[in-house]
Amino acid sequence: MSEPQNESLFEAPPIAEQERMVEAILFATADPVTVTELTGRMPHGSDPAEALAHLRKRYEGRGVNVVKVGDAWAIRTAPDLGFLMQKETVETRKLSRAAIETLAIVAYHQPVTRAEIEEIRGVSVSRGTIDQLIELEWIRFGRRRMTPGRPVTFVVTQGFLDHFGLENARDLPGLKELRAAGLLDNRPPPGAAISDSEEGAEEADQSDMFEDDA
Repeated sequence: MSEPQNESLFEAPPIAEQERMVEAILFATADPVTVTELTGRMPHGSDPAEALAHLRKRYEGRGVNVVKVGDAWAIRTAPDLGFLMQKETVETRKLSRAAIETLAIVAYHQPVTRAEIEEIRGVSVSRGTIDQLIELEWIRFGRRRMTPGRPVTFVVTQGFLDHFGLENARDLPGLKELRAAGLLDNRPPPGAAISDSEEGAEEADQSDMFEDDA
């Protein structure tokens, strides 16, 4: 009688077990996880994409959902239950007009260069404004344009998409959603030019760039 082959040692776990593995990883990780990262963590031969499909369906209509954020996946509170999390918010920050206009231009026109941002706003963009948005991890450097000088472009980050519960930039929020998130009040819309003196006053007071909304 022949001995059992060792091939079973390399067989992938049942899909139900893979689903449990994906669920455990997503629950334990604050940041969204890509399929590639899941593949690297799970046993050889696993199919995390299929496991995600099963898991996403199982969580439909529940208090938390499996959602796609850019090219990654995460478990997040169901959108209609977000109001229950308000007490968990430690601080809401309001960006200056210069920063929110710059962020909005990047979000809706990405990839966009600094010169293009300045052309849309009608005034120069302070390096401090760009630095603040990068430090918040809401925008990042994109590819350089294949034009004279090869200027760098800016795009929104996965963190920006995750904050607004977006799968991709095509699902960007409108003014109502931005105001609900505490990022806008009754200010001119992005693209409205302001004077150089107003710009200078905003950028000079970097210590008051953010205001508590508690």
